[in-house]
Amino acid sequence: MVLKKLLGSLGVGGPTVDTVLEPGAATPGGSLTGQVRLKGGSADCTIEQITLELVAVVEAERDEGEYEGAVTFAHFAVAGGFVLTAEADHSIPFTVTLPWETPVTELHGQDLGVVLGVRTELAVAGARDKGDLDRLTVTALPAQEAVLEALGRLGFGFRSADLELGHIRGSGQQLPFYQEIELSPAPQYADRISEIEVTFLAGAETLEVVLEADKRAGLHPEGDTLSRFVIGRHESLDRDWVTEVDGWIRTAAAGRPPHDTHETYGASETYGHGEARTHSGHGLGGAAAAGAAGLAVGVVGGMVAAEVVDEEGDFFEGDEDEEEEGDEEG
Repeated sequence: MVLKKLLGSLGVGGPTVDTVLEPGAATPGGSLTGQVRLKGGSADCTIEQITLELVAVVEAERDEGEYEGAVTFAHFAVAGGFVLTAEADHSIPFTVTLPWETPVTELHGQDLGVVLGVRTELAVAGARDKGDLDRLTVTALPAQEAVLEALGRLGFGFRSADLELGHIRGSGQQLPFYQEIELSPAPQYADRISEIEVTFLAGAETLEVVLEADKRAGLHPEGDTLSRFVIGRHESLDRDWVTEVDGWIRTAAAGRPPHDTHETYGASETYGHGEARTHSGHGLGGAAAAGAAGLAVGVVGGMVAAEVVDEEGDFFEGDEDEEEEGDEEG
């Protein structure tokens, strides 16, 4: 028995964890429900704490170039302070609330290529074990869908989506990164715009829509422009969103604020290229170093740069390999 306790304290023959999420996609600001399933090891042990971490694969820019890393953007303590007996099965149900700015990973069932995960961490005998990592699927809020549908009806096409480490100045952004959805221009704008990048910053009451218009070369002396529009998150979905979004695009393409910034859908602001987005490194348009340094301040849940990942498979399969090695050692 003494040998079993010693081996358990060394992580050999210790407990294993498997987190199972409820089927279906979650939504920003919505509930995430599931179960943490524990299997006791070769000896009794005290589970000091079970923590769920939300992790995202985020792009960042450094002096040596662009790289991808895992960033923890929220964490939740779901259980702890109990003894898990040897070989025992124990299940812990949980329901947590996602941050409003949680990125969207799919639209109408179509994967966008954005990688989010839920990592389960066990604290046992003063040690912490990041033992399980599961894919998290998040679908858009109704207001986000309404804006994207309007863009689609206007003729814009989806190109890609990614997460950028940085902050949009003047916005209510809370997370240390933001999502960009890149769209090819509709035919009526193709002579002025080469691309539109859409960012949603959702909140309990409002939805900020940030549009960055990449101008055709030589058409704008100040470069590309970024416009920010604020709408109520509970705005009626039967409004004429096509007309309103068309007005936003025209504002972004013109590179000037609208004549009336107090229309019913909210307000807008227009910036020169590089003025409103700060990145972790040089950033778009050469973001100021002071703005980049400020990224470490006020981060929700803390920002932890973890392993470098090149592909989605590496992000999840690497953790599974570690678990299998641990099982073999046990």
